[in-house]
Amino acid sequence: MKFLLLSNSTNAGEPYLNYPKYQIKNFLGDKSLNAIFVPFAAVTFSFDEYEQKVRERFSEMGHRIVSIHKTNSMVDAINAAEAIIIGGGNTFQLLRMLQKNNLLEVISEKVRNGVPFIGWSAGSNVACPSICTTNDMPIVETMGFKALGLVPFQINPHYSDFAPIGHAGETRNQRIAEYLAANPKMIVVGLWEGTMLRYMDSNLSLIGDKKARIFSYNRDAYDVGQGDDLNFLLD
Repeated sequence: MKFLLLSNSTNAGEPYLNYPKYQIKNFLGDKSLNAIFVPFAAVTFSFDEYEQKVRERFSEMGHRIVSIHKTNSMVDAINAAEAIIIGGGNTFQLLRMLQKNNLLEVISEKVRNGVPFIGWSAGSNVACPSICTTNDMPIVETMGFKALGLVPFQINPHYSDFAPIGHAGETRNQRIAEYLAANPKMIVVGLWEGTMLRYMDSNLSLIGDKKARIFSYNRDAYDVGQGDDLNFLLD
């Protein structure tokens, strides 16, 4: 497999997909690819608008983008794709449409057979065994929470340990602890904004100027950084 899983698409104050553009370009290589984009996580703006934003950025890198919602057969489009890209938005909306269009198995099979996969935010969540560590509201009802299962661990994108003064609700760390109490065999990777996980050449690595936080049941969370061996997450 070969995948790039981003915490977020855009850092505050930057143009769209600006911070990861060099990593995306290096990940996909110099050959121009025909990539399929999955815009299903969009809720408050149209799939056409989403496609246009992503197409403009990827064309600068030399790659051609077509949104899956414009294809005659979504399954055939995935099978013909030279790269698969899933954008962020609402994770429940994204998963529901992947389920509705019978795309989970075909995407998973293509990526496991070597087609490069890029996801950000919700697009990274669906690379996990389930979407249970998303930050999103369940605005639509899905047919279960099972996702692509490209990795054996869970990701919490947009991770932050910020605890507002005077706020009495659960923190992100507490929410993750709840998930682990119910799923004690799982590991959760908290990805701060501006970071990503890359898997290529049989090596999993963290990229970005921040560390990632590793959560597991009944253990203290700890941070890993660039250069640390993360392949244990794939065991």
